[in-house]
Amino acid sequence: MTFLRSLCLLLPAACLLAQTPPPAPPPAAPPSQPSVTLSAVPPDKVVIAVDDVKLTAAEYNHIIDSMPEQYKAQARGPNRAQFANSLVQMFVLAQQARRQKLDQEEQFQILVRFQTNNLLATAMAAELSKTNKPGEAELRKYYDDHKTDFAQANVSHILVRFQGSQAPAKPGQKDLTEAEALAKIQDLRKRIEGGEDFAKVATAESDDTGSGAKGGELGTIGHGQTVPAFEQAAFALKPGELSQPVKTPFGYHLIKVTSIDAKPFDTVRPDLERQLSPPLLQKAIADLVKKASVTLDPDYFPPVAPAK
Repeated sequence: MTFLRSLCLLLPAACLLAQTPPPAPPPAAPPSQPSVTLSAVPPDKVVIAVDDVKLTAAEYNHIIDSMPEQYKAQARGPNRAQFANSLVQMFVLAQQARRQKLDQEEQFQILVRFQTNNLLATAMAAELSKTNKPGEAELRKYYDDHKTDFAQANVSHILVRFQGSQAPAKPGQKDLTEAEALAKIQDLRKRIEGGEDFAKVATAESDDTGSGAKGGELGTIGHGQTVPAFEQAAFALKPGELSQPVKTPFGYHLIKVTSIDAKPFDTVRPDLERQLSPPLLQKAIADLVKKASVTLDPDYFPPVAPAK
């Protein structure tokens, strides 16, 4: 458990953002009383003092840097005083605990050892993650071997909705049965195959009014961005090819793909690094575990039976 999570457990006020929406930004201070930014404060200046406990601006910043991202901006901005007051409460409680010698109890010492090792392990894992990242060759090989995963298609479609579909009906539109919608989409396909312009048919007939106004254009889609049936049909087409009727929760579609290509390597590189780095970190940790002398009492920790 990190310092911040411990603080959250003890002092709910420090975790206000976890339970309530961020408060509205306070009104700007008048020009004669400009707000002080943390970066303008000398790092060695004491910003919090509770009896003999003192916290400098640099130490306060270091604490904020260890916090989850959703808390950082608030702790440095609108909720700075609130967070500081929570720290004050923590220091006061800790000092009172020392006066009552709670820090000398065995249970507390066990938790201190655990927390210390947990923080050190977190710091070591962060160091290992810096040196256990996929190299350029590994990233490019994965990209080349999985190019279909990064495919993107420029797609247009015509939608015909039917009773119960998720697409809203146009004002005054007849609520077609599924059989009627299928018959209509098949008729539209025959018209396009017979030479009618896809974009003009989409503008006049599509129940997707947003794309219909643009001749059926949906733009560029990647994997996971549309319902599975639509995606499967779209990426099975060749550029310029018109699909057979495709049923989705929105109705029946005719899909036309203008182009299919892969996202550029530089575009997906950050995602590849995030995807390929964790296994490398886990291997580095596993290697350290193998080198250590580890004993688990078999009676207290019986082996887990393999799943059948």
